Amino acid sequence: MNIETIVIPMGDPAGVGPEIIAKSLAKEEVQHSANLLVIGDKNIMDQAIDLVGVDLEIRSVLKPSEGNYRPGVLNLMDLNNVDMESFRYGEISANCGRASYEYIAHATELCMTGEVIAMATTPINKESFAAAGIPYIGHTGVLEALTGVHDPLTMFQVQDLRVFFYSKHVSLRQACDLISKEGIISYTMRSLEALRRMGVKDPSLAVAGLNPHNGEHGLFGSEEVEFIIPAIDEMRERGVRVYGPIGADSVFQQALEGRYDGVLSLYHDQGHIATKMVDFYRTISFTHNMPFLRTSVDHGTAFDIAGKNIVSETSLDSAILLAARYAPHFRK
Repeated sequence: MNIETIVIPMGDPAGVGPEIIAKSLAKEEVQHSANLLVIGDKNIMDQAIDLVGVDLEIRSVLKPSEGNYRPGVLNLMDLNNVDMESFRYGEISANCGRASYEYIAHATELCMTGEVIAMATTPINKESFAAAGIPYIGHTGVLEALTGVHDPLTMFQVQDLRVFFYSKHVSLRQACDLISKEGIISYTMRSLEALRRMGVKDPSLAVAGLNPHNGEHGLFGSEEVEFIIPAIDEMRERGVRVYGPIGADSVFQQALEGRYDGVLSLYHDQGHIATKMVDFYRTISFTHNMPFLRTSVDHGTAFDIAGKNIVSETSLDSAILLAARYAPHFRK
């Protein structure tokens, strides 16, 4: 069995996180991929295991080295922080918001000390965070605060298509306004460095066009002419393996076929649509430029189906398997 250890914070207890953990860790393929350690609440995980009907034995540990990493065992650091008397599936709760934050905080500490090499996260709920007074809207904000890293880089992977994001949660108008020569150069270089850290030797990156047909020399928009092409020309003169701009209607397919090691998507939906149309359930989010590797399922807490044993664990399977695939390159 691989020696790499991956930590899995349980996510919001009232969401589907506990269920997908139970389903995923019951699979030998997943268990054999790495040493897997869950941080959560034993009462909740006992309930989830019974709910989904898998054969898993919970082993409570105080540190990763105490784990019994074999199929059939779920190694758990039990924070015992959920009030079971008030607990309800699918409900916004300050208790669950606080608990889910504590799972991430403990997982981050293990990663920062080098006791584990990677983290695969399950969903948290923004409203439960707010109810608990947690001043972040998601994992990225929490990880920025806990690690001191500013503006971490987001990447999606599905099959061997890797897509980086120039901008994320801003309006489409703002995304266009954010395009600059300096920005394109910065995000290209950061993306290439992330690929190198993942073990890709001499990586190449394609930059997606922003406008239809790359603006047709300014007829449909000037961003390519004013900012994107000059940035790419300057980098290519320095020997950087960057290509483009390439029309967004073809660049992602070209990368999926192996022509490039990654693509820089210039706004949120451009890259999200491209990756999720390849395989919605196996598109996995990475957070780069962190002191450790972090992968994540690309779905929410799904409060509407939590506790009903109908959620698919496919996304968590992929998040764990990809974390295990790249983890050796992140060994300190």
